[in-house]
Amino acid sequence: MPILRSRRQFLTTLSLASTAGLFRCPPAPAAEGGLETTTVRIANVPGICIAPQYVAEDLLRAEGFTDVRYVPLAPGSNSPEGIARGEVDFGVNFASVLVAGLDRGVELTVLGGVHVGCFELFVNDGSRSLAELKGKSVGITFLGSPGHLFLAAIAAHVGMDPGKDLRWVTSEQSAGPMELFTAGKVDAFLGFPPDPQQLRGQQIGRVILNSALDRPWSQYFCCMLAGNRGYVSKYPAATKRVLRAILKAADLCVSEPAHAAQRLVDGGFTSRYDYALQTLNEVPYDKWREYEPEDTVRFYALRLHEVGMIKASPQKIIADGTDWRFLNELKRELKA
Repeated sequence: MPILRSRRQFLTTLSLASTAGLFRCPPAPAAEGGLETTTVRIANVPGICIAPQYVAEDLLRAEGFTDVRYVPLAPGSNSPEGIARGEVDFGVNFASVLVAGLDRGVELTVLGGVHVGCFELFVNDGSRSLAELKGKSVGITFLGSPGHLFLAAIAAHVGMDPGKDLRWVTSEQSAGPMELFTAGKVDAFLGFPPDPQQLRGQQIGRVILNSALDRPWSQYFCCMLAGNRGYVSKYPAATKRVLRAILKAADLCVSEPAHAAQRLVDGGFTSRYDYALQTLNEVPYDKWREYEPEDTVRFYALRLHEVGMIKASPQKIIADGTDWRFLNELKRELKA
């Protein structure tokens, strides 16, 4: 099958592939209200596991949005702050990052889960298990990054104190955590796509944990969609349509991974089609109807609370920072 090179070809192929249902017209205004705004800004952050938010551009336009922007956030920052400051309206990020942001009082609302695990924990020849990482170095981009928070939860789950038992090595822009690991300067690295695909392709390191396959991590969402609290409150119809487009895009990542991978390349979100396609074939994008996002928020809030990385209780995080109304409606509307 030839690789698609344009949006027109992409949409034509979708139609021929009988996926036109993904692009069906949104309900009439009488059913859910007309769009209060036709502008939506989505966080453009590293990593292609969050492919649905990038693949969703045409779906967002089909929902009535005429101004769809992907806004890069400052290096070393997480999307919760960008969402709260109003730099972007929505973003998909790791559940623990969102939980930690809510604990800091960040004004965002978690709307639903997008996909299950994508992280893989790589170690060098000196370590063969999680227990053997005690006292060793781990490469991360910055404290509070997705890799830091996820590995801290992993360490706590196996009885380690992540603040004392692991040596966190933050990276500079010129040498990211994967480069530090490849160079042998750290003992472990927690990567998200396309980094794991690259390391496995080069046969560098050993994977001792895959969050898409290994329990309990595979039983919960990895990345979730959050919106600016003011946007969600002021523009409920637009919020529902954004969530619908991204969930449809998650379905598209399952049904048409080759075309979705090409959209990532065409959009400039990654340069390697092969790694993008591998990611889309490996990451479980088909669980958003099945898994309950509140379970994920509670699980990670408990893990971070146990090790003192957040102060708020899981109940407070859920009560103050989540809204499942739109998701529950869409689960009924978008039945498989």
